[in-house]
Amino acid sequence: MTTPILIAVDGPAASGKGTLASLLAADYGLPFLDTGLLYRAAGHLAHVRNIDPAVAATLIDAQVLADEALRGREAGERASQVAALPEVRAALFKYQQDFANQSTGAVLDGRDIGTVIAPNARVKLFVTARPEVRAERRWKQLVQINPALTLEEVLSDIRIRDARDSGRSDAPLEMAKDALLLDTSDLGIDTAIATARSLVKSRL
Repeated sequence: MTTPILIAVDGPAASGKGTLASLLAADYGLPFLDTGLLYRAAGHLAHVRNIDPAVAATLIDAQVLADEALRGREAGERASQVAALPEVRAALFKYQQDFANQSTGAVLDGRDIGTVIAPNARVKLFVTARPEVRAERRWKQLVQINPALTLEEVLSDIRIRDARDSGRSDAPLEMAKDALLLDTSDLGIDTAIATARSLVKSRL
């Protein structure tokens, strides 16, 4: 029997981990979960329904995850805020572990996949880039929705999120000891994809 392939992709906001993780999932025919979207959904639901974030985390379904509002700047900020709450992380923990433990294998991207959710993953990548590079990438996405948004505002958001994600007491953003580092700061998308694929193959 073939051992399921479980790939954990961690890293800070706008590092490119989501794009790489989704492509790796397609490469190996594996289900893919963007765990950051779960926290965006919890934060968004808590805000629009004026309910406790931990309660909101229990109400997430496919329809909620399809809401385009989750892709915006505000949803990203709320995600970082609610992700620092242990009760929210606890509410989403089983959902993520069940996804990771599918018999088919899986690819998950987030902040604590290789350290907390799937510490036994066969492949762990930690994707990062300099804050200034990540801010420019995110700004180019968001400015299409909000033309008044400045690069400086996005960079400030990135630095605040990095500090919050890395500094929280419960499941902070950190590189697993057995993860492979991929810094995409100076890589074009094609080179980043090729490097990620090469790193995964080296572990398989």
